[in-house]
Amino acid sequence: MYEVEIKVPADLDATRERLRAAGAERVDARFQRDTYYDAPHREFAETDEALRIRRETPLEGGVSLAARDRDATATVTYKGPLIEDASKTRAEHETGVDDSEALDAVLSGLGFEPAATVEKRREFWSHDGFTVTLDAVTGLDEYVEIERAVDEEREVDAAREAAVEALDRLGLDAEEQVRTSYLGLLLAADGD
Repeated sequence: MYEVEIKVPADLDATRERLRAAGAERVDARFQRDTYYDAPHREFAETDEALRIRRETPLEGGVSLAARDRDATATVTYKGPLIEDASKTRAEHETGVDDSEALDAVLSGLGFEPAATVEKRREFWSHDGFTVTLDAVTGLDEYVEIERAVDEEREVDAAREAAVEALDRLGLDAEEQVRTSYLGLLLAADGD
């Protein structure tokens, strides 16, 4: 599977209004805490790969932290290197995890060390066959991601072109695309 994604900086309130006006459907809202790992056998920053455990909880009005913790889910994700210059498209493999602390212990036992944590509030919208995500990332600006999964690499170009057109209809400019991950943006900000 390939995740075809374009991320642009955007004002989330204005984008939310344009999504509503376009008839998009708000699907979900979540708080995500992503822990990224360094590998003992290669430098993921150099190979443009990522390994993370994502812990997420629902974000609905009036839900207490304790109730959100009961509803928490976790996934482990491997992201391969970017496969093109025109978007953030890469191979991605993800699966659910029953016990994120146990997985953390397994990874640590194998020599994988936590590198950094990214926290964000996300709203998920369905629009024109894409998932549009409104992201407020702790320590960074606001961003909009538009993405679609495709099975074959030959489908990437058409999906990317459709994403650019969908962004344009939402008043967003794909030319402002940010190809750096949130992790990379946070690490760069910490280095300044």
